[in-house]
Amino acid sequence: MKYCKNCIIPDTRPDQIFDNNGVCNACLSFLRNKKIDWKKRANEFTEILKETKVNDEKWNCVIPSSGGKDSTYQAIRAKELGLNPVLVTATTCDLSNVGKKNIQNLKDKGFDTVEISNSGLIRSKLNKIGLELIGDIAWPEHVSIFTLPIKFALKFRIPLILYGENPQIEYGGPQKSLNNSVLDRSWLEEFGGLIGLRVNDLIENYGFSKSELEIYNYPTKEELSEFKIKSIFLGYYENWDSIRNYKVAEKKGFLKYDKPLEGCYFDFEKIDNYQHGLHDYFKFIKFGFGRASDQLSYSVRRGLISRKEAIKKAGKLEGKYPNSYMGKKLKDILSKIDMTENDFKKICDKFTNKKIFKCDQKGDLLKDEYGNLIKKNYDNN
Repeated sequence: MKYCKNCIIPDTRPDQIFDNNGVCNACLSFLRNKKIDWKKRANEFTEILKETKVNDEKWNCVIPSSGGKDSTYQAIRAKELGLNPVLVTATTCDLSNVGKKNIQNLKDKGFDTVEISNSGLIRSKLNKIGLELIGDIAWPEHVSIFTLPIKFALKFRIPLILYGENPQIEYGGPQKSLNNSVLDRSWLEEFGGLIGLRVNDLIENYGFSKSELEIYNYPTKEELSEFKIKSIFLGYYENWDSIRNYKVAEKKGFLKYDKPLEGCYFDFEKIDNYQHGLHDYFKFIKFGFGRASDQLSYSVRRGLISRKEAIKKAGKLEGKYPNSYMGKKLKDILSKIDMTENDFKKICDKFTNKKIFKCDQKGDLLKDEYGNLIKKNYDNN
């Protein structure tokens, strides 16, 4: 593994590119953002809003919402801009208590909120298949947050969908993606969390009917041609800042987690779903870094922490075997998808990258007394 010389993101991250000086494209993108003419982009956004607010007596904007700090900020910002938004929430499989409170907070603050959920039985089956097949328990969640809002917008003829950040700008991605303001089918297929698993695969190989997976189907070209919808990233038109978003959301009643959050540096992200801990753990065993590294790198770029200190914190915070997440025990999380812990451990070993973690002479993964993997290095040493 090679690490960015500016932050602590490794080259194992998908779509991560380093320049000749060993600096990752997320750090380079952060520097480019300082040179962007944000006033010009704000004017472009104003023109979009003029088209959108033709009839402000009806919903004229859909905001995909988990109740998290970013979607809370988006909702607040939309109203400041004179939009009449409706928040569309794709319900997760194992919603946390604080997640429920944050969704309710948005309702209490006067935002229309629509929660849509597939059958819990179907979603649990998909969680399990995702974990077994591609090492991602969150596949249904990652797909539905992109498919449900546009299906809803088509149904109610709402012209604008307002997403938050463009993840490629913040965390790195191909050059062509760094100036992208639009979320469409091609973006979903490349960056939207499908990881090669498509709805047709599930129908053909796992016996699901088309109707059982309707929530996860992106509208066809024919359906999209019936009514023009703009799906855009707010983070393209204004300088995105997750910490600012949290502070704005907190003033409006958003709750962070009240204890240190497993595997994380921040305590205000990924708190809506108990399964996030498993998702982040698989990120760690596949690529050798977890959510703490993302959050620490974010902080390094903004001068909030030194790179040296970030390396130390990443080593302490991430990569722990997920015995619990947000206080919920692993066995209780796994029971939702009808899986034993022994089966879970076998899946973990299957997806662990042995080039990143220490093994014995037989090639078996070495673990400490707590069942944690042992990384070979946390920096370019």
